[in-house]
Amino acid sequence: MTALETWELRAEFARRLSAMYGREVPAYNTLVEVSTEVNEAYVAKHGAEAERLGSIARVTAERHGAIRVGSPKEMAQVARIFAAFGMYPVGFYDLRDASSSSVPVVSTAFRPIDGAELAKNPFRVFTSMLAAEDPRFFDRELRAELAEFIGARQLFGEELLNLADRAAANGGLHADDADRLLELATAAFELSGDPVDYEWYKKLEAVSAVASDIGGVSTTHINHLTPRVLDIDELYKRMKARGISMIDEIQGPPRWDGPDLLLRQTSFRALGENRVFRYADGSTSEGELRVRFGEVEARGIALTVAGRDLYDRMVAESDARLALAPAGTTRVEVAAEVWAECLPRTEKELALQGLAFFTYRLDEDALDSTSLAGTATLADLIEAGIAVPEPIVYEDFLPRSAAGIFQSNLTEEGSKDEAQTGTSYDIHRMSRIVGSEVHDPNDLYQRQQDESIAALAHRLNITVTH
Repeated sequence: MTALETWELRAEFARRLSAMYGREVPAYNTLVEVSTEVNEAYVAKHGAEAERLGSIARVTAERHGAIRVGSPKEMAQVARIFAAFGMYPVGFYDLRDASSSSVPVVSTAFRPIDGAELAKNPFRVFTSMLAAEDPRFFDRELRAELAEFIGARQLFGEELLNLADRAAANGGLHADDADRLLELATAAFELSGDPVDYEWYKKLEAVSAVASDIGGVSTTHINHLTPRVLDIDELYKRMKARGISMIDEIQGPPRWDGPDLLLRQTSFRALGENRVFRYADGSTSEGELRVRFGEVEARGIALTVAGRDLYDRMVAESDARLALAPAGTTRVEVAAEVWAECLPRTEKELALQGLAFFTYRLDEDALDSTSLAGTATLADLIEAGIAVPEPIVYEDFLPRSAAGIFQSNLTEEGSKDEAQTGTSYDIHRMSRIVGSEVHDPNDLYQRQQDESIAALAHRLNITVTH
């Protein structure tokens, strides 16, 4: 009997979720269509250079999803499901203080962590958990009500969890079991038609629209599914030209004339979706919720710790300048000026200054014209053209950008009691919640870079120092 390997399960899971989400949110199909058009045009214009951050096949197939769960128990269960698809927790994101709106969630992302697995299919799911214990958002009474409501529901059935555990343990499943796993896993993230308790939903919505989307309903669902695009500015223009209402600006780094860095994201605004509400007297009627939106992303080069420190300083400087800028000045305009002042404009300079992660390719022609003996610094090899930096793609997320996307699609600011002390969360607590180590993305990028340098040193039969 044919067996499906982990990566094949992951690719099919992403495909099925995409088809399901396209049926639920037709504007998503438009987003995918325009993304494909933009990518094809970009490759036609730029040739091989367009694929420096991933093959066009990978980029066009690439998706990241976003889901929200309500408790540590649900988070641990969803971690078991994603492990079946070779997706492991990477990074910790605290969105509670990342925007001015009330966004009471902490998050991690489940994704492949091996370079070869990412190349086969890089599906990732940004997964947020309601910080239901945080007294800044939820008073004692509401915390108790949330615990009771979330504790009484079951998002993921035992058959799904057991199949997921088998797939994770065995590195895949035989065809019939694989199909059943995929069927159940996809259905677990489908938008439910169950009636929504109107008063309970509205009570949570007064605190946060994100809280009501998580804790106000009996199931979870895909909140958005995000294609990857090579020119996000062009996509933004084309979507608006089609009459799609986009958020006000692209989140993350600005467009500038240097290398693409980290992650840029934008989305169309949340669309009204019909849902059935149940009222206190037992009656039901149709209403509308606006919680799901269509996001798109452009990925750049992963930055080192030093690069991220510089990035954070540039963001702070952009904020400071924007506060003093004339009316009508946009954040993007100010940020582009700051980027031009502070960042090197070439990948080579980013590598030499240790600001971004790279693998290193050996240039045999440059080696033929250079004599090496014993030891060389990486910088000397780069300058000599012997070690050619190849960018490592940023596979993760930015808390401020994620919160900005959330915020731009909220209808109300919500409420937050700053007089209270927030509940403490960090990467270590998230590891305990999901039941396995949450990987630090910097460690993964560093390992990839170090392995490349070690391979280069072996080829050259020398010691390479930094």
